[in-house]
Amino acid sequence: MPLLKFDLVEGRSKEEIQTILDIAHSVVLASFDVPTGDRYQIVTQHKPFEMVLEDTGLGFNRDPAKMISLTVISRQRTTAQKEKFYRSLAQQLDELCGIAPKNLLVSFVINDDADWSFGFGEAQFLTGKL
Repeated sequence: MPLLKFDLVEGRSKEEIQTILDIAHSVVLASFDVPTGDRYQIVTQHKPFEMVLEDTGLGFNRDPAKMISLTVISRQRTTAQKEKFYRSLAQQLDELCGIAPKNLLVSFVINDDADWSFGFGEAQFLTGKL
C-alpha cells in the first residue's frame, strides 16, 4: 500500500514499463517509508486518442506518445511527502527514461484503513494483521 495505477499510451516495451514501475516503487519507498515488499502497481495501456491530458492553462504542450497518468490510492500522506514524491518521480523518470516532467500527471486518492482488503475478505488494517 499504496496502490499505483498507471495509464500509459501503448507502444512502450516490456523493459520500458518495468523501468517505470521500478522507479515509481523506489520513489514510494523513499517518500512514504513503507516496507520494501509493499508494492501494488497496475498498468493500463491506451491508444493515443484515448488519453487527453491538457495543460490546465499552464502554457505547455505534452508529448502524446510519452504521457503518463498516475493515480496513487493511499492512506493520508503529508503535503511534504506528496511533494517529495512528485519531485522525485518526475526527476527520475526524466533522467532514467527520458520522460519529460511535463508529460507526467499525478493524482492522489486518499482513503482510510477500513477501505483496504488485501484478500481473504478481511480488512487487515482493522484486524491488526497489518
